[in-house]
Amino acid sequence: MTADLVERVRRRLANGRSELTSAAVAAAVRGEAGGLLGDEDVLRALAVLRREFAGAGPLEPLLRDPGVTDVLVTAPDQVWVDGAEGLRRTGTTFTDEAAVRRLAQRLAVAAGRRLDDAVPYVDGWLPGAVRLHAVLPPISQHTCLSLRVLRPAAHDLAALERGGTFDGPTAGLLRAIVEARLAFLVVGGTGSGKTTLLAALLGCVPHDQRVVCVEDAGELHPDHPQVVRLVARAANVEGAGEVTVRDLVRQGLRMRPDRMVVGEVRGAEVCDLLSSLNTGHDGGAGTLHANSPAEVPARLEALAALGGLDRAALHSQLAAAVQVVLHTRRTATGARRLVEIGVFERRARTTGVTPAWRHDTGWQAGAAVLREMLRERGRPCP
Repeated sequence: MTADLVERVRRRLANGRSELTSAAVAAAVRGEAGGLLGDEDVLRALAVLRREFAGAGPLEPLLRDPGVTDVLVTAPDQVWVDGAEGLRRTGTTFTDEAAVRRLAQRLAVAAGRRLDDAVPYVDGWLPGAVRLHAVLPPISQHTCLSLRVLRPAAHDLAALERGGTFDGPTAGLLRAIVEARLAFLVVGGTGSGKTTLLAALLGCVPHDQRVVCVEDAGELHPDHPQVVRLVARAANVEGAGEVTVRDLVRQGLRMRPDRMVVGEVRGAEVCDLLSSLNTGHDGGAGTLHANSPAEVPARLEALAALGGLDRAALHSQLAAAVQVVLHTRRTATGARRLVEIGVFERRARTTGVTPAWRHDTGWQAGAAVLREMLRERGRPCP
């Protein structure tokens, strides 16, 4: 089926008033082909048009692959995927630039967004926990489409240990941190396994404690009987109906949480999270984008400024609210590992992170501080 025929069928269906059924599509195909197509040709045409009109088109099989986390289109003949095997080019292609643009615009509509020459970029969420980003020319040379598939993070510590994220003694240390109700942040780069580790740690929370999780997207699925999940909502195409993570943190604090968790701290909600951790909600947690534990205080300074919290106030609250930093990293082979555990310590007028353990060298200078924290809470360091 030629691209020209697909386009003619599309226009015929768009101009018609009948429902978009298989029979209507088949009739349109036969009409535009002049009745020269046999039954097999019509079935092939229906398959092509189904990909054009439903789901993510030719990208749908890639999104369904459980090993794929990102699908990236940089040109009609350049479709890439990322996952456990790293970034690689696929054999999937589009007929032309217009086909990529049509798909991007259709997905934007599905996400409740606008994408055209007046608004040449879009960022939104698709049904099924897929994050959409698209850019149209002339902002980019070609229509660029990025789809991130958010797989539910439901692994437990035992599964991560078997997968090589950490060894047995480290798993015992992580359980002790959770059971001692030390507040912690899981930090790392994009795709480094932060949310997966956080979900596993929340599964270690005693079952008589209520966990309230606030997220920008519903990724956390910890194995725990008392979890309340609150998911933010973007504004609709008219700019109304937005529910921010900060709004939900405030609502979560009114839901009698024993543990307050923010799936990803990326804005002013850090102020409310730190406030909650300083008012009796011990053992809270969250994830944060940072390249190393040492960079965490500076990252939090920048985010707190968005909420009107100055540097001195941020460090004062941080020193009292959060005790531990867990750093994850994705290796060159695609494996995700816990590479460092650090502890927050007060310094002159700021707060810094001192390494307590590293995967390649073992215990570090901050080990004594971590052991003391655990001992004070009745959980000797394993």
